[in-house]
Amino acid sequence: MASNSLDKIINKKIERLNLLKNKLKIEDLEHKIDKFDKYLDFKKKIYSNFSKGKFSIIAEIKKTSPSAGVIIENYNPVNIAKIYEKNKATCLSVLTEEDFFNGSLEHISKIKEQINLPVLCKDFFIDKFQIPLAKSFGADAILLIVAALRQNQLEELYNTALEYKMTIIIEVHTVEEANRITNFKNAIIGINNRNLKTLKTDLNNTFEIYKTLNSFDGILVSESGIKSKDDVLKISNQTNIKTFLIGESLLKNLDSNSIFSIL
Repeated sequence: MASNSLDKIINKKIERLNLLKNKLKIEDLEHKIDKFDKYLDFKKKIYSNFSKGKFSIIAEIKKTSPSAGVIIENYNPVNIAKIYEKNKATCLSVLTEEDFFNGSLEHISKIKEQINLPVLCKDFFIDKFQIPLAKSFGADAILLIVAALRQNQLEELYNTALEYKMTIIIEVHTVEEANRITNFKNAIIGINNRNLKTLKTDLNNTFEIYKTLNSFDGILVSESGIKSKDDVLKISNQTNIKTFLIGESLLKNLDSNSIFSIL
């Protein structure tokens, strides 16, 4: 996802949000939130594993991506979630961006009807309206991408998510971005191994950014480009990271993936 692609995604998201905000009222979203009874503590589940020295896998559900194209032709998010649950995934990450990832917030609702795992709404959050919107569909956590946000936006979204009692993953791609987020004490920090300009992944990005974040008193997650159990163990052995967000390598080998054997 090159930087100009990120701009395209954000611009399209602004268009969609403007339409939604004309149709939906915050009061209606909060009414849905009050009625929903299947929220789970995403952060607590990760922390529980970490405190016991156990690994956590946040298993991602998505049909397509700008970097990989179509990953799964016959896409059924609920069936994928069932496979992940059977393999003892810790939490789920569900891509909900509509135009570039073919996602939908309704996928979270359908998954939550049948699966008892905490769910991260993985989208491009730029407006605090999106937070009650995501929660109204059953999301337990949201992702904030530092590259897509000004500092005041990041702070506003972070504080709003805390008000709605949601787990927050703040995602960084560079050392410069990592230096911007060390004060967000209640967040989980995700280190994305994908270069936004070239779209290539490099696990060394985790090692480089970890040098900046190793004093962070919270959970760090390594994201993207993790293709095997060996990759997980390599990262874990060189850092204190025990939480991994993994998508394509799981989705391309759903039935028998050795990565889950670390759990």
